[in-house]
Amino acid sequence: MTEPIYLDFNATTPIAEEARLAMDEAARSAWGNPSSAHALGVRARRIVEKARERVAALLGAPPGDVVFTGGGTESDNAAVLGVAAAMRARGRTIVITAIEHPAVEAAAARLEREGFTAVRVRVDGSGRVRLDELERALGRDAVLLSIMHANNETGVIQPVREAARLARARGIVVHTDAAQSAGKIPVRVDDLGVDLLTLAGHKLYAPKGVGALYVRSGTPFEPLLVGGGQEGGRRAGTENIPGIAALGAACALALEESGTRLERLRATRDRLERALKERSPGIVVHGAGAERLPNTLSVAIPGADANLLLARIEGVAASAGAACHSGGTEPSRVLLAMGIGEEAARSTLRLSTGRSTTIDEVERAADRIAEAVRGTPPPPAGGPCG
Repeated sequence: MTEPIYLDFNATTPIAEEARLAMDEAARSAWGNPSSAHALGVRARRIVEKARERVAALLGAPPGDVVFTGGGTESDNAAVLGVAAAMRARGRTIVITAIEHPAVEAAAARLEREGFTAVRVRVDGSGRVRLDELERALGRDAVLLSIMHANNETGVIQPVREAARLARARGIVVHTDAAQSAGKIPVRVDDLGVDLLTLAGHKLYAPKGVGALYVRSGTPFEPLLVGGGQEGGRRAGTENIPGIAALGAACALALEESGTRLERLRATRDRLERALKERSPGIVVHGAGAERLPNTLSVAIPGADANLLLARIEGVAASAGAACHSGGTEPSRVLLAMGIGEEAARSTLRLSTGRSTTIDEVERAADRIAEAVRGTPPPPAGGPCG
């Protein structure tokens, strides 16, 4: 069976060969417990620390500030819940944006059930957080600001540096979810001015089930997982040595390819955008007026239902801007937060290119999408998931 043209790299990435080799070697030769003092444990510990140095190099951070986790969701949860727990005596308000990843949104909702206040700052029509509204939200009782670096649906890059400056001037801890931006654009913790930062391995050509959380030295933080003293007491549990080795290799690859990868991503995304406009002149690009990730295209196709459309597109793997549930579709809360109507949200495709995407692939994908659009009847309001 022929593999589809893959345009869903924001959902997950294939494991890079370099990461796979590092993972296989670690599984074969470093199966000891890295907390053990014997030779096999020391070998495993060395692999963990080498990977920590590689992750830190990508982020411009001291290696000791990198904590390995089970993935992006755990890192987001640990940052939000860990800072709130450590600072609850000072204040019980956290500030997030209306377009945060569900891992941040759900953590904020949990804190609300525990007596915290969560302020959700709105975004403008381009999907960029309103800094004036954010500044007003940073009141005396606020202890944490969590603002994503780049949105996973639209690719719109958020003003993290400016937001962090406002927050830290008031003694507020700053977290950013950089799961989508790392490996696509420069992500340096001091440039951004953040205290905590989330990485997810499977967004970065490493395997699923591994991630990292940068925690600036001195940041108030209570661990989410408790037990042993692993990761400097910040994340209990015996380390996933093969996954950590793969994440380190993927970060080293991202740093090595940083310039050429960005250029390739932008070239394929821009060509895809032009090709779709040529074939379907009425399409609308969400966030077109804002700075976006170089690989991400969120596009509404008027009159089409994205889920039905995806079911008709042959040989292209992509995502819709609406979530499937029993009985219908729920429009993307990110798009709704931007002021986009429900009909346009339901007609939205998210297309994201990767380091292996070619110009020929995006041309062929544009042809297939246009063919599917021509053959897709407009759905009834609230139509079924495809």
